[in-house]
Amino acid sequence: MAAHYDIALITPAEPTWERPFIVDWEGADPADQAALDEAGRALARRHELAGVVTWTEWYLVPVAHLAHRLALPTTAPEVMRDCRNKGAARHLFARHGVPSAASVSVSTLAGASAAARQIGYPVVLKPAGHAASIGVMRADNAEEVVQAYAFAAQAAGCSAESTQVLVEEYLDGPEVSVECVTHRGQTRAVAVTRKTLGPAPYFQEIAHSVDARDPLLVTVAPAATAAVQALGLTDGIQHVEIRLVRGRPRLVEVNARIGGDLIGHLVHRATGIDLPRAAADLACGRTPDLAPTRQQAAGIRMVYPPVSGTLTARHLDDEFRAGAPWLERVHWQRETGDEVVLPPQGGDTFTSRIGFLITTAPTAALAQQRAEKALCAVTVHIESSGQATSCSESAA
Repeated sequence: MAAHYDIALITPAEPTWERPFIVDWEGADPADQAALDEAGRALARRHELAGVVTWTEWYLVPVAHLAHRLALPTTAPEVMRDCRNKGAARHLFARHGVPSAASVSVSTLAGASAAARQIGYPVVLKPAGHAASIGVMRADNAEEVVQAYAFAAQAAGCSAESTQVLVEEYLDGPEVSVECVTHRGQTRAVAVTRKTLGPAPYFQEIAHSVDARDPLLVTVAPAATAAVQALGLTDGIQHVEIRLVRGRPRLVEVNARIGGDLIGHLVHRATGIDLPRAAADLACGRTPDLAPTRQQAAGIRMVYPPVSGTLTARHLDDEFRAGAPWLERVHWQRETGDEVVLPPQGGDTFTSRIGFLITTAPTAALAQQRAEKALCAVTVHIESSGQATSCSESAA
């Protein structure tokens, strides 16, 4: 965004890596509406503000309120609130005829058990107001509902927006996301992201790929754009998650921001469409440039520990990296000495990631193959229960 706009940042901590990209900043917790509003007013006294935007799921509603109070372009805060509440979104999908999943909102284990019997196994339990697949778990029978409800309820209890748990129909089929851009109520699907999920019963996304020529976009775009319209979103970027059940799209959820896991970067590498710039344009009331300039593919592969414990070493083979020009990026999110905790031991699939690899290629299949090849060159050492565990490709 800083390549095209002057950025004034609101952040809870003093900027570090952000400093070269910003012209000013205010310290505030964006989850604290009063503090966020005051920070916004302080910046408005020093600058002529054109728009306000967030890339973070948890701040969508507070930032919409801030934009409204500063008289800046925004989707209505109540619409953003429906996006953040997966139960409310399901009701809107049903009302507008968008193919979705059966869903029941519950607040007790007894309610979850009854809902699972009503819907029929397998079911998926998830927090109504979380993100990043945190607290999401599949249950195949009544005994597994007990564990899945506890897992989802723990995550739901950390949400400031909803402590409800949803019990939903399991949509059996491959998962994709559709990256959409909405301007003045008109939505355009610009890319489709293929996903690789980790082992059941969790829904951790361990890999993504984007191909500018993906023929699936034509199939999933109508359902994605219908879902965005059903929620009433008027401007912004949407990351729409879909499962293909017997080849037909069924909605999982709509996230009213750029997709996580650097999906926006994959879209740019594959198509040339710059979603961060589009997000800034839309926040300022401008028409974004969505003309593709590339026909390539890109992929990302997450690196996970094999077990919970202390990270004692992680590295990529230098010789391999020197001979892999298609390995666009290697990034470590965890440092040696960090504790990494997998579910169900108390951690989640978002914070337990050690790092990621990004690859480019002419096709998504080749980008994925290259990512798996690069993963085999990664070595991770975990000290667990007094014993060290070493792995390479099993680190995912």
